[in-house]
Amino acid sequence: MRRPFLFWGFKSSQQMLDSRLGSLERDVLGLVWERGDSSVREVCGQLESNVAYTTVMTTMDRLFKKGLLARRKVGRAFVYSATATRNELEGAVAAELVQGLLQRGGNEPLPILSSLVDAVSERDRALLDDLERLIREKRRAIDRSDRGAPDAAPRSASGGQGSPE
Repeated sequence: MRRPFLFWGFKSSQQMLDSRLGSLERDVLGLVWERGDSSVREVCGQLESNVAYTTVMTTMDRLFKKGLLARRKVGRAFVYSATATRNELEGAVAAELVQGLLQRGGNEPLPILSSLVDAVSERDRALLDDLERLIREKRRAIDRSDRGAPDAAPRSASGGQGSPE
């Protein structure tokens, strides 16, 4: 059996996320995900390394400006919270990656979709069943949207084109 070609320079959604955030930003975001609402002082006290308060404050402000943390004033300090869960953030990075691949694919997305199905099926048969279920759910949501149902999910960026079930 022929071994598939692997593109070694490809990055997973987690690697892409890691490359967009510094190590302290990842540590701080991880603590906020773990603890929930957190002040700079609380995060500073939870970090394993000895990082200056002002460095943590600047890091949290950068994460706020990147849209990864929200903040509200409590007394004289800000309390920060994550704007998305870890899974939501990783999902957004993965969705952006897939959109980029589909856009680069020109008019022929089939090889990309075929590769996705192959990768899923090689990993786990149950995962392939999950993919099939997600496709059915998306088609139902698109059908409801086409009929104008108020609870329908929005169409995907690709326009949701495809054959009916």
